[in-house]
Amino acid sequence: MIPIRRSLLPLAALLAPVLMLHAQQNNVPLERDIYLDLDRNHARIDTTGTRRVHTGMRPYIESRADLTHVMGYRPDSSRHYYWATEKLFKEHLFIVKDGDVHLTIDPVFHFELGQDFNDPTEFSDTTRFYHNARGVSVRGDLGPRFSFETTFYENQAIYPQYLYLYSQRTGVVPGQGRIKGFKNRAYDFSWAQGNVSWSPATWLNVQFGHGRHFVGNGYRSMLLSDNALNYPYLKFSLLSPNGRWQYTTFHAKLNELERLPTGEAAESLFYWKRMRVHHLSVDLGRVQLGLFESTIFRNIDSAGVRPFEPMELNPVIGLNRVVNGSDGDWTNILGADLKWKVTDRLFVYGQFAIQDADRQAWQGGLRLFDLFGRDLHVQVEYNHADPFMYQARPAVMAHHHHGQPLAHPMGGYVDEAVVIVDHRVDRFLFRAKVNLATYHVDGADSLNYGSDLLKPYVPEPGPDGPVVRQLTFLDLSASWLMNQMTNMQVQLGWRGRDLTNAPAQLQSGYLYVAWRTGLFNRYYDI
Repeated sequence: MIPIRRSLLPLAALLAPVLMLHAQQNNVPLERDIYLDLDRNHARIDTTGTRRVHTGMRPYIESRADLTHVMGYRPDSSRHYYWATEKLFKEHLFIVKDGDVHLTIDPVFHFELGQDFNDPTEFSDTTRFYHNARGVSVRGDLGPRFSFETTFYENQAIYPQYLYLYSQRTGVVPGQGRIKGFKNRAYDFSWAQGNVSWSPATWLNVQFGHGRHFVGNGYRSMLLSDNALNYPYLKFSLLSPNGRWQYTTFHAKLNELERLPTGEAAESLFYWKRMRVHHLSVDLGRVQLGLFESTIFRNIDSAGVRPFEPMELNPVIGLNRVVNGSDGDWTNILGADLKWKVTDRLFVYGQFAIQDADRQAWQGGLRLFDLFGRDLHVQVEYNHADPFMYQARPAVMAHHHHGQPLAHPMGGYVDEAVVIVDHRVDRFLFRAKVNLATYHVDGADSLNYGSDLLKPYVPEPGPDGPVVRQLTFLDLSASWLMNQMTNMQVQLGWRGRDLTNAPAQLQSGYLYVAWRTGLFNRYYDI
């Protein structure tokens, strides 16, 4: 730890309103490597005991999670003889401690170089790509009840052609920011998240922040995922005294990359809308059951901004559907998630979502931990969404935010199988993931066949049918964990994308090397 003079402690006191509690009331970073440890811990929990962890709403609050042996929280017994190597391989860069005040500051970054061997130069001016991201993460605490964190990245990147074309079409880099042109084919974009988290009592947590959430226990979520960009939210989470149930509700402000036709500024405001999400998790021992509802309220129409809708404050799951119906002004999705602990090394899970009688989605999967007594883990999952699922009339009211779906990243009308194998040996991490998906895109007639959430919902598809595509996406990586505190890794990887019935520029065979920190998920398997 860097020695801190007493003269600097008043500065820490000034920073205290923006600090985060160490393993107290803040969120566990929503990133797969970290949650692999959390899910492994939960599989081992004695279901007859008093320790209960609700896994259906993510990110977890640190004080409600089992952080034993979890990346970023576990003890590190390695010895380093120099200050620089302690900081590089073991500790946070800057640490302030004074009684109940605790502050950490770390650089965050993503430096990547790669080449796409399937990207013909006639479709782009280069086959060599990069991602250059620099930022900072500040986490701190003020006593046992108040937490704060903020993370910011500034990015410049040139992506393989399929991601470049995706960003051109949607206006965003997947889950990371609205694009701005930079040096011909490159993009410039920024990414930020943060929150203040307060638990006035053990049964109540209140958060105000800018981030995203994930509902369920799978790789994908058919209800609400961390696929889209961050959004501002106000969240309340209540835990029963015996830990049997957890109720979470939050109010979020979403937007679409469609300008409002008002105002005199060079860039008018984007169309915005509000979303209310409820999730009730019940722990029955080996089984956890979750009930879900999301409602997107129409706040703007041709007459302007509508008056505040009192039902936005409704806390009762299902009542908004009763009031609005399935085809009213609001976009409402009801659903459930289920997790069953079969053994200490196996659990199965699933989801079901319904928009109306003709539009539904579901998921089924299983996770195996510590196969053959080794740090080897397997996940198998299947996802399905009906045509027109998540769409709305008008299109801006879809289950969608900032150019991307809020649930499955491929939108509606999709079937997908996912297999993921993770293996760890000391500080080395190996991962193999394959996605096999059948999805549908609108054809040359430009009619809506049910997959594109940027198009308005129509009750009947066009006469010619959609273009059916088969996606095979292979993602292989080998990493060396340099510092667990920020999930700092040196990584070598390969992403192969084969898409049938599609032009050559949508194929990819991308080999890359990266030095990066990992505190959130990036989804390029689209």
